[in-house]
Amino acid sequence: MKKLSKFVLGAILPMAALIGGQVSAKDYADMDFSGITVTVLSRPGPVISGAVDARGKLFKELTGLNVVVEELPYSELFNKILTDWSQGTNSIDAAVTSSAWVPELVDMGLVANLEEFVQADTNLKPEDITDYFREFNQKVNGDTYTLTLDGDFHMFYYRTDVLNRFSQEPPRSWDEWFAVAEAINGKDMNGDGEPDYASCQFKKRSAQNYFVIMSVAAPYLQTMGTSQGLWLDTETGNPGINNPGMAEALRVYKKMGDYGPPDELNMDIADIRSMYLAGRCGMLIEWGDTSPLALESDVVRNLWGASQMPGSTKVWNRDTNTLDDCNPTLCPHAEDGINHSPFGAFGGWSAYINKNADPKVLEAAYQFFSYMNAPEQSNYDVTQGWTGFNPYRTSQFENLDNWLDAGFTRASAAAYLNGLKESLNNPNFSSDLKIPGAAQYTSVILDRELARYLAGEISADQMMSNVEEGWNEVTDDFGRDRQIKLYRGMLGLSAAMN
Repeated sequence: MKKLSKFVLGAILPMAALIGGQVSAKDYADMDFSGITVTVLSRPGPVISGAVDARGKLFKELTGLNVVVEELPYSELFNKILTDWSQGTNSIDAAVTSSAWVPELVDMGLVANLEEFVQADTNLKPEDITDYFREFNQKVNGDTYTLTLDGDFHMFYYRTDVLNRFSQEPPRSWDEWFAVAEAINGKDMNGDGEPDYASCQFKKRSAQNYFVIMSVAAPYLQTMGTSQGLWLDTETGNPGINNPGMAEALRVYKKMGDYGPPDELNMDIADIRSMYLAGRCGMLIEWGDTSPLALESDVVRNLWGASQMPGSTKVWNRDTNTLDDCNPTLCPHAEDGINHSPFGAFGGWSAYINKNADPKVLEAAYQFFSYMNAPEQSNYDVTQGWTGFNPYRTSQFENLDNWLDAGFTRASAAAYLNGLKESLNNPNFSSDLKIPGAAQYTSVILDRELARYLAGEISADQMMSNVEEGWNEVTDDFGRDRQIKLYRGMLGLSAAMN
């Protein structure tokens, strides 16, 4: 779950006043939801839920619908949804939270199938939603169950002024990353006379650093496209975590600390964002919030470039279990011998609806989320750092007007948006894990063993072996055949195994 830095939270204005991009009332003239209330569960605001609440007030003016936002800490959201919907309490009509939970809830028969609504919707314009978010984020087994409100994935960011000062080009591979790091580390990047850091990464235990290691690892592990999968073998369910590719990624990730703050292992994303906004970072791995948040800083405003994540010149050969040079056979999507695999870390905040909601409530909830998702609203909302929403529509990358209005220069907007497009258009984009027990695989087992490795308590081999054993236990606990089926479904593959 992403968090805003304290710098940004202090700058937030009243929500409703910030929301722009209002669709014409005539598009909703035939919708009357007066007397209907939709209760939406989400995380504490203002990030995400604040935007839902603000849009809810505007939608009420159009349709009469009363949108009530209930908030819980992120760690409690899944259990609340599961308990409320599976036990028939149904006090919650819909949720705006992680799309990773949807396949499990769909499998349990708890989430409404929205495909018929989507097919009849003239406002949504699903063809404008990028392929990954339309096909892999919103759908389960080919049908739409969620509507994307936020396009979360990791990108690579770099200080354009710092790289230019030291005659460096943005690195395309991890090898090039270390060359740039050597050139800029320890230089004064914010004009305070003190040395700063080439790399800023959050590595604190229990603070989502597992997202970063998978962003580093993705190009070593996945080469054949999104449907190949990053996490498990699609035929056996065996973990893809104990192999020479992952070993190399762990080495790279740990060595990055040589160019970062000395207390990096105790830093979470809020700490890193504070350093970034203070101008103390030359390069970082982050979500799409980074560039809009930079507009809040007098030090780094419009001084950041963006690209897809660095790739690898060597990849894991799954047939031989070796680390081999990237070649056209092993890496059909490579560019100049570099395999890239931008990682859909977290996967974004999505809206889904209780299957057992009253039919009128279900329809009203869908139309509200369609309104939020539609270009007229979302193309504005993604430019506002406080919302927590990141781009996911093609039109959000192509129309600079909202970005310029938000405070971007034409050059910085183009750099940011080109980085987003480059990532999302990569056919080897890697998906976050979206099967039952996802939190156990990642935020419990992977997080714990990664922290032990970074602290020097265990070797890379021990770390990978421990994670492999733990993941196999989770897979077997949930049922291996069921997990394989759902994993294949999240990757757009047929449920049947070859």
